[in-house]
Amino acid sequence: MKQDVIQLFSTYPQYAFLLSIGLNVFIAILGVVPSVFLTAANVLFFGFWPGTLISFVGESFGAFVSFLLYRFGFKKNIKNKLQKYPRVQKLLQAQGKDAFYLIVSLRLIPFIPSGIITFTAAVGRVSLLTFFLASSVGKIPALLIEAYAAYQVTHFGWQGKVILLLAGIYILYYVIKKRK
Repeated sequence: MKQDVIQLFSTYPQYAFLLSIGLNVFIAILGVVPSVFLTAANVLFFGFWPGTLISFVGESFGAFVSFLLYRFGFKKNIKNKLQKYPRVQKLLQAQGKDAFYLIVSLRLIPFIPSGIITFTAAVGRVSLLTFFLASSVGKIPALLIEAYAAYQVTHFGWQGKVILLLAGIYILYYVIKKRK
């Protein structure tokens, strides 16, 4: 997938920035597709810092757009169904500073899909501005780690090998835990 995106960028280099942002928005709206392949493509095509910045802009804008779509498209229908999930209630009811810190902290956890956080915040009481600021701030550390990992793995230095080893150990642990 990463190679396909790089090929697309190479074919249309004058539009690569806009294509990247558009793909990030699309991924954010879907809510379940990880964007790591796009971050890797951005880092490889644009360079580490420019690619990371483009990924940040795209993910932030994607979160903004998907929040609006979720809020106006699903809020009325879904809110009652989410009452069954007590863990979701905290974010559904959160406002102001509480919502800001909760969203930032959830964005820092790399294994929680962004779409779930965005969707829950959109159908809850969180304001658009609070969500956008918290989501953007929370994405910075996770995106830096993701970009660095993608860069190291693609250049396969010793850090890339350590990252792959740790990812493999985590996946193995997760699979064993799920089987039990």
